[in-house]
Amino acid sequence: MRVGLFRAERQRAVVRSPRRRVLAWLSAALVVPVSAGFAQAATVSAAPVAAHASSPATAQAPLDLGSTGATVDRVDWLSERRVALWVNSPSMGVPIQVQLLLARDWYLKPDEKFPAVYMLDGLRAQDDENGWTLETDAEQFFADKNVNVVLPVGGESSFYSDWLAQDNGQNYQWETFLTKELPPILENDWRTTQTRGVVGLSMGGTSAMFLAARNQGFFKFAASLSGILTTTALGMPQAVAYAMSDAGGFDAEAMWGRPTDPAWDEHDPYLLADKLEDVSLYISSGSGTTGPYDQPSGIPGVSTNYAGMGLEILSRLTSQTFATKLNKLGIPAQVNYRPSGTHSWPYWQFELHQLWPQLAGAVDVPANKPACGTSGAIAGAAGANSWIGDCLTPEYGIAGGTVQDFTNGRIFSKPDTGAQPVAGAIGGAYQVSGGPEGPLGFPTTGDLVTPDGRGHFNHFENGSIYWTPQTGAHPVSGAIRDEWARQGWEGGPLGYPVAEQVDTPGKDGVVQGFEIGAMYSSPDNGTHAVQGLIMAKYADLGYEGGWLGFPKTSEIPVKDGGRFNEFEGGNIYWSPFSGAWAVENGPIFDAWKSVGYEAGRIGFPISDKFAIPGGVQQNFQFGYITLIDGNAEVH
Repeated sequence: MRVGLFRAERQRAVVRSPRRRVLAWLSAALVVPVSAGFAQAATVSAAPVAAHASSPATAQAPLDLGSTGATVDRVDWLSERRVALWVNSPSMGVPIQVQLLLARDWYLKPDEKFPAVYMLDGLRAQDDENGWTLETDAEQFFADKNVNVVLPVGGESSFYSDWLAQDNGQNYQWETFLTKELPPILENDWRTTQTRGVVGLSMGGTSAMFLAARNQGFFKFAASLSGILTTTALGMPQAVAYAMSDAGGFDAEAMWGRPTDPAWDEHDPYLLADKLEDVSLYISSGSGTTGPYDQPSGIPGVSTNYAGMGLEILSRLTSQTFATKLNKLGIPAQVNYRPSGTHSWPYWQFELHQLWPQLAGAVDVPANKPACGTSGAIAGAAGANSWIGDCLTPEYGIAGGTVQDFTNGRIFSKPDTGAQPVAGAIGGAYQVSGGPEGPLGFPTTGDLVTPDGRGHFNHFENGSIYWTPQTGAHPVSGAIRDEWARQGWEGGPLGYPVAEQVDTPGKDGVVQGFEIGAMYSSPDNGTHAVQGLIMAKYADLGYEGGWLGFPKTSEIPVKDGGRFNEFEGGNIYWSPFSGAWAVENGPIFDAWKSVGYEAGRIGFPISDKFAIPGGVQQNFQFGYITLIDGNAEVH
């Protein structure tokens, strides 16, 4: 079964296979006729499990994970409900990105903690985003669920396990990271309990089962969607090795050694099945034949997703073997053999929706959100902004006003500002700034598109937040916002903000970065922009900490398309013909002034000052100035 194993997770690869090979795949599978409805589970081969209760009912003692040394290097709020953590992993030696989808009542109940649901990716896991948010509706689906969703990012071909050796530039120790290093951070900083479930597809389905078995009591629920649930059966180590080589060039022996080595047995869900008796289990697979989300080929029952067909047949066979083992052990599981469907994301999205009631029961949260409605000004804003989706919570008080949470954002309301939606990355930046209780105050506009069409913005009582896909979302406030607005907002010379406003180190002032430069503000010098090649020269000379100090003007145009900024300690001049150079206040500057600056007979500077015997010199386009024994002379 080496037909591009696991490739179907990211793309529906078309493999030009001979007809007889396709028919051989079909004859090898125990398939159900395609005429059966897709959503109808064809077989439940293990003992049934109650949809809303984990089994057995005995409580597990809390796991004492202690201090693992893992620390958070960076936190990025991608939206008001989606957060990216960069966790320094002691075991892997690099920062690992983990994204969180925050629970429905995160804001409504700020003192409450929530269960965690780990969502594991497939073999071709990407380094920038987990497949569950990249390929499915998981972010919107979980918006009204009262769990914190944990999305590890990366781990291509890792099987989320601790590898025996480094390979392909990776030191994979995923089991340690997920079960030892990450949980204290989630529990201490992100209001997460020790009640957990895990859902995985393909590679992640295999991992969900063996992680639950190897770490008894850690997960109360485990779901395998199209997982390979026996990894040591005849030919399976070789199939896994081929798939890992195909997905990133990884060596399976670096993971678990040779096929006869004990690590293979120690990670085989089939051999670990007896350790799953206290876990609520959900297992699903398709048949490999053409389903509702596939493109039919010219062969009846065969889709154009040939790789996905072959792999789903393999998943079906191993899932049946695993379910039979569970049944013999008397371990209950919900097992769904779908009558059609290939190894691809639309089917895993479907299964996520199907498994939720069982998962909710296992982690002890209601499967359905409480009833809510809208009224007054917030109802009007929700009606005018239908993109914000359904309400998640009732309206509740905040900072002298009210707020209500929705699927795709929040609506804040106060009599003097009206009801205004804030959402997406702007919502995340607003949360970081402190929301309505922070320096920005309440929003005064809704989410608006910028005139150039590149981004979005909200205005607030005391500032604004601007966002584009290229620059991210950043607040602009105070004197910097006022000057930026005077210069034309994002349509002015600086463009969009690319960073937050920060204090200048060691000096009384603030600075904020923009696409084309920066805006500085200090009590003694006012607020001014430095941009382009003048900004680059300013950086070379140490910014405000160097001898130039703070800017005293923004750019001022001069002849020949040139520009200059005045600073506390001098000036930087630029023109297309001369470049950017600094002229320090003092005798050389005064001498240059005496001959008319850049408009005079020696033109623009073409160097900084430099040492000569007995003094210093600075070169200009048509001459130079020397300073010797305190006397400046123009040559």
